[in-house]
Amino acid sequence: RKYYKIFRVSLVERMTYRGDFLLGTLLRFLPMVTTILLWRAVYIGSGSTDLAGFRYREMVAYLLLTHISRMFSSMPNLASGIARDIREGTLKRYLIQPIDMIGYLLSYRVAHKAAYIATSIIPYGLLFFACRSFFDGLPGPATLAAYAASLVLSFLVGFFFEASVGMVGFWFLEVTSLLYIVMTLNYFISGQMLPLDLLPTPWSGLLKALPFQYLAYFPAVVFLGKVRGTDLVHGLLGALFWAVFFLLLARGLYRVGLRRYSAYGG
Repeated sequence: RKYYKIFRVSLVERMTYRGDFLLGTLLRFLPMVTTILLWRAVYIGSGSTDLAGFRYREMVAYLLLTHISRMFSSMPNLASGIARDIREGTLKRYLIQPIDMIGYLLSYRVAHKAAYIATSIIPYGLLFFACRSFFDGLPGPATLAAYAASLVLSFLVGFFFEASVGMVGFWFLEVTSLLYIVMTLNYFISGQMLPLDLLPTPWSGLLKALPFQYLAYFPAVVFLGKVRGTDLVHGLLGALFWAVFFLLLARGLYRVGLRRYSAYGG
């Protein structure tokens, strides 16, 4: 019940700045224009209508869908916030109050995402309506259900992964460089920049075996119907596995880190 109250308070706080959310969402769409033109030039230059199983229309649709994926899986300032709380000693507020830090941050982040999605419906709706020619219509109910599940799992994988990264702050006072490297690599290996299928076979297979594909690539290809049947079931189970794995990792690092935590700086 207390985490539900945290969710409500955080949601009200976030909705207070809905104008900022709306403007930020609109600004995120501007690079898409350049991306669409860039891929158009790539397809024209290649002289092919198909690249790794993606036609031009599907490529644009994929890139649009990765924006939706990242809307769920990206966790701005989560890892850096945890590391900062550890470094500055403010982590102790979770220790002297009957509240779990990870549970609190999860409730807060759910509220943040709910507010962000609510304020993004109109601009995203307009964007997808303007780009409807790149899609073959809505997929069937089963595919939509699988897509919704993949988005929820992408949120959980993204949250617990970044929480695990933030826990490194128990051992290193300054983790800014580490976070920069992780987030830069994540942009590429999650499939946000381009479909993982475009990479050479060994690398494509390797990256698809890692958890990062569930942050952008997997939900997009689920919507496009490129993952079906047993592959779809295995993909969803894989995302669930990594969500649980990072949950346990974050919990384990938190428990071990507290043994050496001295609340310095606070």
